[in-house]
Amino acid sequence: MKPFFDSMFCAKSLSNSYCHPEVINNELTASFRGEWTKLTLTQHWPQTFCSVEKTCTTNISFWTLHGLWPNSGMMCNTSWHFNASLIKDLIPEMKKYWPDLIEPSSSEFWKYEWTKHGTCAARAESLNSQHKYFSKALELYHKYNLTNVLKDNRIVPSEQYYTLDDVETAITSFYNVKTKIQCVHPGKGGQVQVLGQIEICVDRDFQLIDCEKSTEEIWSNDIPAVAISGQSELSVCDHSMPIYYPPVPSRS
Repeated sequence: MKPFFDSMFCAKSLSNSYCHPEVINNELTASFRGEWTKLTLTQHWPQTFCSVEKTCTTNISFWTLHGLWPNSGMMCNTSWHFNASLIKDLIPEMKKYWPDLIEPSSSEFWKYEWTKHGTCAARAESLNSQHKYFSKALELYHKYNLTNVLKDNRIVPSEQYYTLDDVETAITSFYNVKTKIQCVHPGKGGQVQVLGQIEICVDRDFQLIDCEKSTEEIWSNDIPAVAISGQSELSVCDHSMPIYYPPVPSRS
């Protein structure tokens, strides 16, 4: 179980604030109860999403929310139905920053995220309602403004290519933790990967922690595995390959 490994690591790294004994104990207790110990705030780049899905076009010029995912459980309470009226005060903000890129006027994306991930996140008192869950996701999205972090470090959508080191350095210099940077990889013979999704992780107190890059956690990606136009599914970016950060198409 992950908390045991965390505590073993902490014994060797007491300078890490995440290693406080009380924090370790809380993580262990939550784990034994089957509760989550980590949340993944996931943002995706709309241009890449639509290029993969082939069913949408967008002029959105900022990273949008994909979801807030606990590391324990999926669809934990399918009888707890999504009810948009409970978050009606959040809807305008969600339409802008957490849009359904395929069906912009639909609430099905939010329903799906609540059913799959929100009902599990709700095991914690801090997220035990639809309003708490969606509002916390929006709060974290704005707090850890990925669009501005990249822009401030001169990582902007363009026809030029970046290295994974460029992107990692830009993000790490601000957050001081390891994130998971994911790309759409080219098919056979391809030479460029496309920046698609970035995951930022927080603990039960919503404090930043390192994300893991192990392939075992790729399951958390809700974008279907695809192989369209010679491109393979979204996965952790490759250090050996240039990264393309596609710009928003100019309006004619």
